[in-house]
Amino acid sequence: MSKAFTKEPSGDADDEDGEGAGLPPLPPGTKNYITPAGYQRLRAELLQLIDDERPKMVETVSWAAKNGDRSENGDYLYGKKRLREIDRRIRFLTKRLDIAEVADPSVHHGSDQVFFGATVTYANSRGDERTITIKGIDESDALAGEVSWIAPIARALIKSREGDEVRLQTPGGVEVLEVIAVVYPAPGPAA
Repeated sequence: MSKAFTKEPSGDADDEDGEGAGLPPLPPGTKNYITPAGYQRLRAELLQLIDDERPKMVETVSWAAKNGDRSENGDYLYGKKRLREIDRRIRFLTKRLDIAEVADPSVHHGSDQVFFGATVTYANSRGDERTITIKGIDESDALAGEVSWIAPIARALIKSREGDEVRLQTPGGVEVLEVIAVVYPAPGPAA
């Protein structure tokens, strides 16, 4: 069959399989909560892609297209592939920022109750302590001790207070966790 008659994936299919594939979907009827710093990071990435990286790649592809046979032109082939990746990421970031609900955790500064944005220290029944920060889906980083607010551990901890015991359903059974400390960032200077 001729390559001209093969169906390429649509842009929406790319979004599902591409840059956002590692992120869990939002639960139905919920908002895409994100901290102000997380929102700014995603927005900066979007602007950098639109204003810097995409124009450079368009220029490279345009230059490579003028160099003859495109089927064996590595610069052209790589450039077109990278351009699709950039466009996919731009679409993903635009969609996520459009539905983002910025929630400033500093409004809870001084509170001992767990809400979005809290840094929580808890201990399991063996006495092992762990500290996590509850963040948005698009900004959490497990390696940095940040978990999404829809993660089971975050859902178990939300609305608890220092000294409370919460139950977390794990594959090995129910685990009882004690909330040791709850900390929020201090409010920044008024703008």
